[in-house]
Formats: sequence, structure tokens, C-alpha cells
Amino acid sequence: MRLTIAAALFALSGHGAMAACTGQNLFDTMPAERAAAIEAASRDVPFRQGLLYQAVRDDQRITLVGTYHFGDARHQPMIERVRPLIDQAHALYVEAAPAEEARLTKALTEDPTLMVDPDGPTLPERLSPDEWDALSQAMLDRGTPGVITARMRPWYVALMLGVSPCMVRTMAEQGGESGGLDHLLVAEAQDAGTPVRSLEPWDTIFGLFEGLTPEQELDMIRASLPAASYADDYAVTLTDAYFDGDVWKIWEFGRFDAYANSGLSRKEVDRQMDLAQTRLMDDRNRAWIAPLLEGAAKAGDEGIVAAFGALHLPGEAGVLSLLQDEGFTITRLDG
Repeated sequence: MRLTIAAALFALSGHGAMAACTGQNLFDTMPAERAAAIEAASRDVPFRQGLLYQAVRDDQRITLVGTYHFGDARHQPMIERVRPLIDQAHALYVEAAPAEEARLTKALTEDPTLMVDPDGPTLPERLSPDEWDALSQAMLDRGTPGVITARMRPWYVALMLGVSPCMVRTMAEQGGESGGLDHLLVAEAQDAGTPVRSLEPWDTIFGLFEGLTPEQELDMIRASLPAASYADDYAVTLTDAYFDGDVWKIWEFGRFDAYANSGLSRKEVDRQMDLAQTRLMDDRNRAWIAPLLEGAAKAGDEGIVAAFGALHLPGEAGVLSLLQDEGFTITRLDG
């Protein structure tokens, strides 16, 4: 969950990183009963597996690519597979096209208060001493000293905790150069002269956390802190699951890891997971259907390609199920 949430910010802000992280796959060491529970929780989720699909209705065609927002050499086969489809497509739809990313970067540069609270109580004043000690060390591991962390908005801190220290270091070394599949496919579209269009506006990230109570904001940090100490292993685990095409397993891994390690009750973990799923995935999925339908209708025989985070594909409120509800026939292309 934490890596997925963090990836949303970095995808929207135009940052990516080559995933040079090393660590162990936690599926290899977890208790057998937990692995079985994750499998059971994933089993009946619609479109739980797969990264490449086609949706067809009459003469309308949408090719859908589930992406990973950080760089990895294993993206190359998918790029080769999708390149001819992008070359022929009427347009490529992504979460945030380059123009929208530029607007977000400009806003963050011009208005630091989007991420920093200059007036309210600081995080060390809002958290217990033990919580603040753990948080300040975790953020220092990610290159942010405590004096800066103290004034950061809780949602942004929670996002940063989900990015492993090695990813943060790689991003800094690369100067923000993008290596995520979304950005690589955008580059393919630009080379082919295929228009690139956004599924949502540049300021979406700021609306995702509106309306949270102060305690809910702090709970986001508390839920993220335990896994922050093994975030490199966490990143390797979820990345391996992505490239295996076992998409919903990524989500349930986060849930059961939080059950075991967050210190929160199962009820509280489920509440936070439901909140995150609603705000980060389900609501956005529903909002994306209109531009996808409009794009497919305009494209005719050319069709369109849509590339967005893989966790938006599966589920009853996933993009594939929503398109199926609109009368599209869904076919997996990488099975």
C-alpha cells in the first residue's frame, strides 16, 4: 500500500527512478499461512492478473497497459509489445501528460505550502516522542533532515515513507530523469507523433487527501512507519509481483503486512485500506471512464492506448470492470 501511494505522487510530479534497489522478496520468507491468506483474498477479484488488455465495443478499441511508475530494465519487453500499437493509435492516454506534469512541478516550485505547513503545529508536537524519533530517522534515511520534516504536511510524509531509501538516492543521482513505464511509453508516443492526453488534471494529488481529520492524517504516518525500516525489501517484493503480472496480490500484500507489522488493529488497517482504495483508485477509475469513452469514440478504427498504474486495472471498481459495464468485451493480451 505505501509504495503504491508514494508512486502516485512521483508519477504525477514527473519523477521516476531506475529501480536499482536490492533486497529480499518477502513472499519467500513470510509464514505459509499469511501467503495462503493473501492468495485467498486475491482469488475472486476480477481481472486480478495481467498487465496488458484490450477492450472492444463495436468499432471502438482501447488497449490498456498496467504500468509501474519506477524504472526497471524489465520494462523493455512491454515497450516492444506496445510500441506498434502506440504508433497506430489515435492517442495515448496517461494519468498525467507532460503538460500536466509541468504545471504540477511549477506549482510545487512556486508554492511550497502545498507540501509544507508554515503555521500549524509541527509533527514533533503532534506525535509522541517515540513516533517522532522513528519518523525523523526514517526521513533522514530518505535525505530529509528532521528540521524540514517537522513542517511537512502529513500526507506528503506518508508518501515519502513509502519510497525506499535506495529509490530516493537513485532519483537524486539521476536528477529526476524518468524511467517509469508511463514515461517510457510517453516517449514512444512523442517519437511516433501520437498525441499524449491526460486522464486527470495536474492538481489531482492535492484533492486525494482533502477532508481528512488531523488524527486521520497522523494515522497515515503511523501506518507507514513500521514498513519504512524494510522499504527496500518491500519495494523488491512488490516490483517482483508486478512483473509476474500478479497485480491484486500487490494490494493484499500491503494489507496483510500491515496486519502483522503496523501495530494497528485489523479493523483500523481495513479502514485505512478502504480509504486509500476509494480515494487513490476507485474514485479516479470512475473519473477516467468518460475521457476513455470519448477518446475511443473519436478514434474509430485507430483505437487508443491507455497506460496507468497497474492497480487501476483489477477489481469490481477497476477500469476493466467499469469498461465491461459499458458494454466492452475485455481480452487479456499477455496471458
